[in-house]
Amino acid sequence: MTTLSAAQDGTGTFWADAARYLVRYGGAFTPEVIARAAGSYVYTEDGRAILDFTSGQMSAILGHSHPEIVATVRQQIGNLDHLFSGMLSRPVVELSRRLAGSLPGPLSKVLLLSTGAESNEAALRMAKLVTGGHEIVSFARSWHGMTQAAAAATYSAGRKGYGPTAPGHYAIPVPHPYRPDITTPDGELDWRRQLDLAFELIDAQSVGSLAACLVEPILSSGGVIEPPLGYFAALREKCRERGMLLVLDEAQTGLCRTGTWYAFQRDGVVPDILTLSKTLGAGLPLAAVVTSDRIEQAAHERGFLFYTTHVSDPLVAAVGNTVLEVLERDRLDQRAGLLGQRLRAGLLALKDRYRVVGDVRGRGLLLGLELAGDRGTTAGADRLGAEVTRRCLELGLHLNVVQLPGMGGTFRIAPPLTATEEEIDRGVEILGRAIAGATRAAAT
Repeated sequence: MTTLSAAQDGTGTFWADAARYLVRYGGAFTPEVIARAAGSYVYTEDGRAILDFTSGQMSAILGHSHPEIVATVRQQIGNLDHLFSGMLSRPVVELSRRLAGSLPGPLSKVLLLSTGAESNEAALRMAKLVTGGHEIVSFARSWHGMTQAAAAATYSAGRKGYGPTAPGHYAIPVPHPYRPDITTPDGELDWRRQLDLAFELIDAQSVGSLAACLVEPILSSGGVIEPPLGYFAALREKCRERGMLLVLDEAQTGLCRTGTWYAFQRDGVVPDILTLSKTLGAGLPLAAVVTSDRIEQAAHERGFLFYTTHVSDPLVAAVGNTVLEVLERDRLDQRAGLLGQRLRAGLLALKDRYRVVGDVRGRGLLLGLELAGDRGTTAGADRLGAEVTRRCLELGLHLNVVQLPGMGGTFRIAPPLTATEEEIDRGVEILGRAIAGATRAAAT
Protein backbone atom coordinates (compact mmCIF):
# COMPACT_ATOMS: atom_id res chain seq x y z
CA MET A 1 0.00 0.00 0.00
CA THR A 2 1.37 3.41 -0.98
CA THR A 3 1.39 6.09 1.73
CA LEU A 4 1.70 9.82 1.12
CA SER A 5 4.10 12.09 2.94
CA ALA A 6 2.70 14.65 5.32
CA ALA A 7 3.33 17.40 2.76
CA GLN A 8 1.56 15.43 -0.02
CA ASP A 9 -1.22 14.42 2.32
CA GLY A 10 -2.15 17.90 3.52
CA THR A 11 -3.52 18.85 6.88
CA GLY A 12 -7.10 18.63 5.67
CA THR A 13 -6.77 14.94 4.95
CA PHE A 14 -4.88 14.43 8.21
CA TRP A 15 -7.68 15.84 10.33
CA ALA A 16 -10.32 14.03 8.28
CA ASP A 17 -8.49 10.76 8.92
CA ALA A 18 -8.12 11.60 12.60
CA ALA A 19 -11.85 12.21 12.86
CA ARG A 20 -12.61 9.01 10.96
CA TYR A 21 -10.21 6.59 12.65
CA LEU A 22 -9.31 7.76 16.16
CA VAL A 23 -11.20 6.97 19.33
CA ARG A 24 -11.65 10.19 21.30
CA TYR A 25 -10.39 9.62 24.82
CA GLY A 26 -10.67 12.98 26.56
CA GLY A 27 -10.92 16.63 25.61
CA ALA A 28 -10.51 17.98 22.09
CA PHE A 29 -7.19 17.41 20.36
CA THR A 30 -4.83 20.39 20.11
CA PRO A 31 -5.40 21.78 16.59
CA GLU A 32 -1.81 21.40 15.45
CA VAL A 33 0.06 18.56 13.72
CA ILE A 34 3.25 18.05 15.74
CA ALA A 35 6.22 16.87 13.71
CA ARG A 36 9.11 16.94 16.20
CA ALA A 37 10.22 18.23 19.59
CA ALA A 38 13.47 19.37 21.14
CA GLY A 39 14.26 20.89 24.51
CA SER A 40 11.42 23.07 25.75
CA TYR A 41 9.71 23.27 22.36
CA VAL A 42 7.48 21.21 20.12
CA TYR A 43 7.38 22.03 16.40
CA THR A 44 4.44 21.84 14.04
CA GLU A 45 4.66 20.44 10.53
CA ASP A 46 4.77 23.96 9.13
CA GLY A 47 7.75 24.77 11.35
CA ARG A 48 6.07 26.82 14.06
CA ALA A 49 7.79 26.57 17.46
CA ILE A 50 5.53 26.14 20.51
CA LEU A 51 6.98 26.54 23.98
CA ASP A 52 5.87 23.49 25.98
CA PHE A 53 4.89 24.45 29.53
CA THR A 54 3.39 21.00 30.22
CA SER A 55 6.54 18.90 29.62
CA GLY A 56 4.49 16.70 27.30
CA GLN A 57 2.03 14.93 29.59
CA MET A 58 3.76 16.47 32.66
CA SER A 59 6.53 13.94 32.07
CA ALA A 60 9.46 15.22 30.00
CA ILE A 61 11.38 16.72 32.92
CA LEU A 62 14.63 16.77 30.89
CA GLY A 63 12.92 18.38 27.93
CA HIS A 64 12.17 16.70 24.63
CA SER A 65 14.77 14.53 22.88
CA HIS A 66 17.42 15.07 25.55
CA PRO A 67 20.67 13.95 23.87
CA GLU A 68 21.63 11.57 26.67
CA ILE A 69 18.21 9.94 26.66
CA VAL A 70 18.39 9.60 22.87
CA ALA A 71 21.85 8.01 23.12
CA THR A 72 20.69 5.59 25.80
CA VAL A 73 17.68 4.47 23.77
CA ARG A 74 19.76 3.96 20.64
CA GLN A 75 22.38 1.93 22.43
CA GLN A 76 20.03 -0.13 24.60
CA ILE A 77 17.51 -1.01 21.90
CA GLY A 78 20.33 -2.36 19.78
CA ASN A 79 21.57 -4.47 22.66
CA LEU A 80 18.66 -5.57 24.86
CA ASP A 81 15.14 -4.19 24.68
CA HIS A 82 12.67 -6.70 26.17
CA LEU A 83 12.76 -9.97 28.07
CA PHE A 84 10.57 -12.73 29.42
CA SER A 85 9.12 -11.22 32.59
CA GLY A 86 10.89 -13.71 34.85
CA MET A 87 14.33 -12.75 33.53
CA LEU A 88 16.50 -9.97 34.98
CA SER A 89 19.03 -7.62 33.41
CA ARG A 90 21.63 -5.26 34.80
CA PRO A 91 19.72 -2.02 33.98
CA VAL A 92 16.76 -3.22 36.09
CA VAL A 93 18.82 -4.04 39.17
CA GLU A 94 20.90 -0.90 38.76
CA LEU A 95 17.84 1.34 38.54
CA SER A 96 16.29 -0.32 41.59
CA ARG A 97 19.50 0.24 43.56
CA ARG A 98 19.73 3.88 42.50
CA LEU A 99 16.09 4.58 43.25
CA ALA A 100 16.41 3.08 46.71
CA GLY A 101 19.54 5.17 47.25
CA SER A 102 17.62 8.37 46.44
CA LEU A 103 14.99 7.63 49.10
CA PRO A 104 14.96 7.64 52.91
CA GLY A 105 14.64 4.39 54.82
CA PRO A 106 12.86 2.08 55.02
CA LEU A 107 11.95 2.46 51.33
CA SER A 108 14.24 -0.01 49.60
CA LYS A 109 12.31 -2.55 47.49
CA VAL A 110 11.40 -1.61 43.89
CA LEU A 111 8.98 -2.97 41.29
CA LEU A 112 9.45 -1.51 37.78
CA LEU A 113 6.36 -1.16 35.59
CA SER A 114 5.11 0.97 32.70
CA THR A 115 2.46 3.51 33.74
CA GLY A 116 1.24 5.44 36.75
CA ALA A 117 -2.11 3.67 36.78
CA GLU A 118 -0.28 0.35 36.74
CA SER A 119 1.96 1.34 39.64
CA ASN A 120 -1.07 2.44 41.67
CA GLU A 121 -2.82 -0.84 40.87
CA ALA A 122 0.20 -2.75 42.14
CA ALA A 123 0.49 -0.60 45.26
CA LEU A 124 -3.17 -1.05 46.20
CA ARG A 125 -3.00 -4.77 45.47
CA MET A 126 0.02 -5.02 47.77
CA ALA A 127 -1.65 -2.96 50.50
CA LYS A 128 -4.77 -5.11 50.43
CA LEU A 129 -2.76 -8.32 50.61
CA VAL A 130 -0.53 -7.16 53.46
CA THR A 131 -3.24 -5.58 55.62
CA GLY A 132 -5.98 -8.07 54.84
CA GLY A 133 -8.33 -5.15 54.18
CA HIS A 134 -9.91 -3.90 50.98
CA GLU A 135 -11.12 -0.35 51.71
CA ILE A 136 -9.28 2.58 50.10
CA VAL A 137 -9.41 6.30 50.98
CA SER A 138 -8.47 9.06 48.52
CA PHE A 139 -8.95 12.79 47.98
CA ALA A 140 -12.20 13.96 46.42
CA ARG A 141 -10.31 15.64 43.54
CA SER A 142 -7.81 12.83 43.05
CA TRP A 143 -6.48 11.39 39.79
CA HIS A 144 -4.70 8.03 40.05
CA GLY A 145 -5.37 6.41 36.68
CA MET A 146 -7.98 4.81 34.46
CA THR A 147 -7.55 1.12 35.29
CA GLN A 148 -9.76 -0.73 37.77
CA ALA A 149 -8.57 0.08 41.30
CA ALA A 150 -6.84 3.31 40.23
CA ALA A 151 -10.04 4.52 38.57
CA ALA A 152 -12.06 3.59 41.65
CA ALA A 153 -9.72 5.84 43.66
CA THR A 154 -10.03 8.68 41.12
CA TYR A 155 -12.70 11.25 41.93
CA SER A 156 -11.86 14.27 39.78
CA ALA A 157 -13.37 12.77 36.60
CA GLY A 158 -14.49 9.66 34.77
CA ARG A 159 -16.92 8.18 37.28
CA LYS A 160 -20.27 8.61 35.53
CA GLY A 161 -21.69 6.05 33.14
CA TYR A 162 -19.44 3.09 33.90
CA GLY A 163 -21.42 1.33 36.58
CA PRO A 164 -20.26 0.52 40.10
CA THR A 165 -16.61 0.52 41.07
CA ALA A 166 -15.09 -1.97 43.46
CA PRO A 167 -16.69 -1.70 46.90
CA GLY A 168 -14.92 0.05 49.73
CA HIS A 169 -13.63 3.21 48.04
CA TYR A 170 -14.16 6.44 49.98
CA ALA A 171 -13.37 10.10 49.32
CA ILE A 172 -12.24 12.71 51.83
CA PRO A 173 -12.34 16.47 51.17
CA VAL A 174 -9.31 18.24 49.76
CA PRO A 175 -7.60 20.73 52.11
CA HIS A 176 -7.79 23.72 49.76
CA PRO A 177 -6.41 26.89 51.42
CA TYR A 178 -7.67 29.14 48.61
CA ARG A 179 -11.21 27.80 48.74
CA PRO A 180 -11.65 26.58 52.33
CA ASP A 181 -14.79 24.66 53.23
CA ILE A 182 -14.26 24.48 57.01
CA THR A 183 -12.72 27.63 58.44
CA THR A 184 -11.20 29.11 61.57
CA PRO A 185 -12.78 32.27 63.08
CA ASP A 186 -10.50 34.38 60.88
CA GLY A 187 -11.70 32.64 57.70
CA GLU A 188 -8.67 30.44 57.06
CA LEU A 189 -8.83 26.73 56.29
CA ASP A 190 -9.24 24.66 59.47
CA TRP A 191 -7.64 21.55 58.02
CA ARG A 192 -7.32 19.72 61.33
CA ARG A 193 -11.06 19.89 61.96
CA GLN A 194 -11.70 19.01 58.32
CA LEU A 195 -9.50 15.92 58.62
CA ASP A 196 -11.11 14.86 61.90
CA LEU A 197 -14.59 15.15 60.40
CA ALA A 198 -13.48 13.31 57.25
CA PHE A 199 -12.32 10.29 59.21
CA GLU A 200 -15.40 10.33 61.40
CA LEU A 201 -17.32 9.78 58.17
CA ILE A 202 -14.83 7.12 57.00
CA ASP A 203 -15.23 5.25 60.29
CA ALA A 204 -19.00 5.45 59.99
CA GLN A 205 -18.94 3.91 56.50
CA SER A 206 -16.11 1.40 56.93
CA VAL A 207 -16.93 -2.27 57.47
CA GLY A 208 -13.70 -2.59 59.45
CA SER A 209 -11.52 -3.44 56.46
CA LEU A 210 -9.45 -0.31 55.82
CA ALA A 211 -6.32 -1.08 53.81
CA ALA A 212 -4.76 2.13 52.49
CA CYS A 213 -4.96 5.84 51.91
CA LEU A 214 -3.81 6.73 48.37
CA VAL A 215 -3.14 10.46 47.83
CA GLU A 216 -1.04 12.89 45.81
CA PRO A 217 1.28 15.26 47.74
CA ILE A 218 0.13 18.00 45.37
CA LEU A 219 -3.13 17.35 43.54
CA SER A 220 -2.43 18.14 39.90
CA SER A 221 -5.55 17.33 37.87
CA GLY A 222 -7.53 18.43 40.91
CA GLY A 223 -6.31 22.01 40.44
CA VAL A 224 -2.67 22.10 41.65
CA ILE A 225 -3.70 22.05 45.30
CA GLU A 226 -0.99 21.72 47.95
CA PRO A 227 -2.19 20.62 51.40
CA PRO A 228 -0.81 22.78 54.24
CA LEU A 229 2.37 21.86 56.07
CA GLY A 230 1.52 19.37 58.81
CA TYR A 231 -1.43 17.84 56.98
CA PHE A 232 0.37 14.69 55.82
CA ALA A 233 1.86 14.03 59.25
CA ALA A 234 -1.65 14.16 60.69
CA LEU A 235 -2.98 11.99 57.87
CA ARG A 236 -0.29 9.41 58.54
CA GLU A 237 -1.42 9.24 62.17
CA LYS A 238 -5.02 8.66 61.06
CA CYS A 239 -3.74 5.77 58.96
CA ARG A 240 -1.63 4.33 61.80
CA GLU A 241 -4.58 4.42 64.19
CA ARG A 242 -6.60 2.30 61.76
CA GLY A 243 -3.92 -0.11 60.55
CA MET A 244 -3.89 1.46 57.07
CA LEU A 245 -0.89 1.95 54.81
CA LEU A 246 -0.12 5.44 53.49
CA VAL A 247 0.49 5.33 49.73
CA LEU A 248 1.80 8.50 48.06
CA ASP A 249 1.37 8.92 44.31
CA GLU A 250 4.30 11.06 43.12
CA ALA A 251 3.75 10.53 39.41
CA GLN A 252 4.12 14.26 38.76
CA THR A 253 5.81 15.54 41.91
CA GLY A 254 8.60 12.97 42.20
CA LEU A 255 12.19 13.33 41.00
CA CYS A 256 13.09 16.97 41.55
CA ARG A 257 10.11 18.78 40.01
CA THR A 258 9.04 20.46 43.26
CA GLY A 259 12.56 21.59 44.24
CA THR A 260 13.33 18.47 46.29
CA TRP A 261 13.81 14.94 45.05
CA TYR A 262 10.40 13.96 46.40
CA ALA A 263 7.53 16.20 47.46
CA PHE A 264 6.97 14.29 50.71
CA GLN A 265 10.35 15.49 51.96
CA ARG A 266 8.82 18.88 52.80
CA ASP A 267 6.62 17.26 55.42
CA GLY A 268 9.15 14.81 56.86
CA VAL A 269 6.66 12.01 56.19
CA VAL A 270 7.86 8.77 54.62
CA PRO A 271 5.06 6.75 52.99
CA ASP A 272 4.61 3.02 53.41
CA ILE A 273 4.45 2.71 49.62
CA LEU A 274 5.57 5.25 47.01
CA THR A 275 4.46 5.18 43.39
CA LEU A 276 6.36 6.89 40.59
CA SER A 277 5.81 7.21 36.84
CA LYS A 278 5.84 10.10 34.32
CA THR A 279 9.02 11.86 35.52
CA LEU A 280 10.93 8.59 36.03
CA GLY A 281 10.96 7.86 32.30
CA ALA A 282 11.27 11.53 31.29
CA GLY A 283 8.57 10.92 28.69
CA LEU A 284 9.00 7.20 28.11
CA PRO A 285 6.66 4.61 29.72
CA LEU A 286 8.38 3.75 33.01
CA ALA A 287 6.87 3.53 36.48
CA ALA A 288 7.84 2.15 39.87
CA VAL A 289 6.45 0.98 43.18
CA VAL A 290 8.82 1.40 46.14
CA THR A 291 8.18 0.01 49.59
CA SER A 292 9.95 -1.32 52.67
CA ASP A 293 11.62 -4.67 53.12
CA ARG A 294 9.04 -5.55 55.78
CA ILE A 295 6.04 -4.88 53.53
CA GLU A 296 7.65 -6.61 50.56
CA GLN A 297 8.43 -9.67 52.67
CA ALA A 298 4.87 -9.84 53.99
CA ALA A 299 3.46 -9.47 50.48
CA HIS A 300 5.78 -12.17 49.15
CA GLU A 301 4.82 -14.59 51.92
CA ARG A 302 1.17 -14.07 51.04
CA GLY A 303 1.80 -14.78 47.35
CA PHE A 304 1.90 -11.25 45.86
CA LEU A 305 1.28 -11.46 42.11
CA PHE A 306 1.71 -8.61 39.64
CA TYR A 307 3.06 -10.30 36.55
CA THR A 308 2.84 -8.14 33.43
CA THR A 309 4.29 -8.22 29.93
CA HIS A 310 6.59 -5.25 30.51
CA VAL A 311 7.54 -5.65 34.17
CA SER A 312 11.31 -5.14 34.58
CA ASP A 313 11.90 -4.27 30.92
CA PRO A 314 15.58 -3.44 30.30
CA LEU A 315 15.09 -0.69 27.66
CA VAL A 316 13.13 1.74 29.82
CA ALA A 317 15.14 0.76 32.91
CA ALA A 318 18.26 1.95 31.10
CA VAL A 319 16.47 5.22 30.36
CA GLY A 320 15.55 5.54 34.04
CA ASN A 321 19.21 5.17 35.01
CA THR A 322 20.13 7.98 32.63
CA VAL A 323 17.35 10.16 34.05
CA LEU A 324 18.62 9.71 37.62
CA GLU A 325 22.20 10.33 36.52
CA VAL A 326 21.30 13.63 34.81
CA LEU A 327 19.11 14.77 37.71
CA GLU A 328 21.86 14.14 40.24
CA ARG A 329 24.81 15.38 38.17
CA ASP A 330 23.11 18.60 37.08
CA ARG A 331 21.50 19.18 40.50
CA LEU A 332 18.12 19.63 38.89
CA ASP A 333 16.35 19.64 42.26
CA GLN A 334 18.11 22.92 43.03
CA ARG A 335 17.51 24.19 39.51
CA ALA A 336 13.79 23.41 39.78
CA GLY A 337 13.67 25.37 43.02
CA LEU A 338 15.38 28.41 41.52
CA LEU A 339 13.45 28.36 38.24
CA GLY A 340 10.29 27.81 40.25
CA GLN A 341 10.96 30.98 42.22
CA ARG A 342 11.43 32.90 38.97
CA LEU A 343 8.26 31.44 37.46
CA ARG A 344 6.26 32.11 40.63
CA ALA A 345 7.47 35.72 40.71
CA GLY A 346 6.34 36.17 37.12
CA LEU A 347 2.93 34.65 37.80
CA LEU A 348 2.49 36.76 40.94
CA ALA A 349 3.27 39.84 38.84
CA LEU A 350 0.42 38.79 36.52
CA LYS A 351 -1.81 38.44 39.57
CA ASP A 352 -0.97 41.99 40.61
CA ARG A 353 -1.60 43.25 37.08
CA TYR A 354 -4.84 41.43 36.26
CA ARG A 355 -7.69 41.27 38.74
CA VAL A 356 -9.02 38.14 37.05
CA VAL A 357 -6.02 36.13 38.33
CA GLY A 358 -7.22 34.85 41.69
CA ASP A 359 -4.43 32.60 42.96
CA VAL A 360 -0.93 31.31 42.29
CA ARG A 361 0.04 28.10 44.07
CA GLY A 362 2.21 24.99 43.93
CA ARG A 363 5.89 24.32 44.43
CA GLY A 364 9.04 24.34 42.31
CA LEU A 365 8.19 23.79 38.66
CA LEU A 366 4.68 22.51 39.30
CA LEU A 367 2.60 25.65 39.69
CA GLY A 368 -1.03 26.51 39.27
CA LEU A 369 -2.64 29.78 38.23
CA GLU A 370 -6.36 30.12 38.84
CA LEU A 371 -8.45 32.59 36.88
CA ALA A 372 -11.16 33.73 39.23
CA GLY A 373 -12.21 37.15 40.45
CA ASP A 374 -12.54 36.13 44.08
CA ARG A 375 -12.34 33.16 46.42
CA GLY A 376 -16.06 32.51 46.40
CA THR A 377 -16.84 31.97 42.72
CA THR A 378 -15.59 30.27 39.57
CA ALA A 379 -18.32 31.79 37.40
CA GLY A 380 -17.05 32.30 33.87
CA ALA A 381 -13.62 30.85 34.68
CA ASP A 382 -14.05 27.79 32.44
CA ARG A 383 -14.88 29.94 29.45
CA LEU A 384 -12.10 32.42 30.17
CA GLY A 385 -9.59 29.61 30.72
CA ALA A 386 -10.44 28.08 27.34
CA GLU A 387 -10.00 31.45 25.65
CA VAL A 388 -6.66 32.13 27.35
CA THR A 389 -5.48 28.64 26.35
CA ARG A 390 -6.45 29.29 22.72
CA ARG A 391 -4.67 32.64 22.64
CA CYS A 392 -1.54 31.18 24.25
CA LEU A 393 -1.34 28.53 21.53
CA GLU A 394 -1.71 31.17 18.83
CA LEU A 395 1.14 33.11 20.44
CA GLY A 396 3.40 30.04 20.69
CA LEU A 397 2.81 28.65 24.20
CA HIS A 398 1.16 25.38 25.15
CA LEU A 399 -0.51 25.39 28.56
CA ASN A 400 -2.69 22.74 30.12
CA VAL A 401 -5.90 23.96 31.67
CA VAL A 402 -7.70 21.58 34.03
CA GLN A 403 -10.34 19.97 31.80
CA LEU A 404 -13.06 19.62 34.43
CA PRO A 405 -16.29 21.59 34.91
CA GLY A 406 -15.77 24.38 37.40
CA MET A 407 -11.98 24.03 37.21
CA GLY A 408 -11.27 25.16 33.65
CA GLY A 409 -9.82 28.41 34.91
CA THR A 410 -6.89 26.68 36.62
CA PHE A 411 -3.70 26.23 34.62
CA ARG A 412 -1.21 23.47 35.42
CA ILE A 413 2.21 24.91 34.61
CA ALA A 414 5.10 22.44 34.51
CA PRO A 415 8.00 23.39 32.21
CA PRO A 416 10.96 21.03 31.83
CA LEU A 417 13.58 21.23 34.59
CA THR A 418 16.06 22.03 31.81
CA ALA A 419 14.21 25.16 30.68
CA THR A 420 16.22 28.36 30.53
CA GLU A 421 15.45 31.56 32.41
CA GLU A 422 14.67 33.18 29.07
CA GLU A 423 12.11 30.45 28.28
CA ILE A 424 10.48 30.89 31.67
CA ASP A 425 10.22 34.64 31.12
CA ARG A 426 8.90 34.17 27.58
CA GLY A 427 6.19 31.81 28.78
CA VAL A 428 5.05 34.26 31.45
CA GLU A 429 5.07 37.11 28.94
CA ILE A 430 2.91 35.16 26.45
CA LEU A 431 0.51 34.13 29.22
CA GLY A 432 0.18 37.77 30.24
CA ARG A 433 -0.60 38.84 26.68
CA ALA A 434 -3.19 36.08 26.38
CA ILE A 435 -4.89 37.06 29.64
CA ALA A 436 -4.95 40.71 28.59
CA GLY A 437 -6.44 39.89 25.21
CA ALA A 438 -9.02 37.50 26.61
CA THR A 439 -10.20 39.89 29.30
CA ARG A 440 -10.44 42.77 26.82
CA ALA A 441 -12.53 40.60 24.49
CA ALA A 442 -14.77 39.49 27.37
CA ALA A 443 -15.38 43.12 28.34
CA THR A 444 -16.57 44.17 24.87
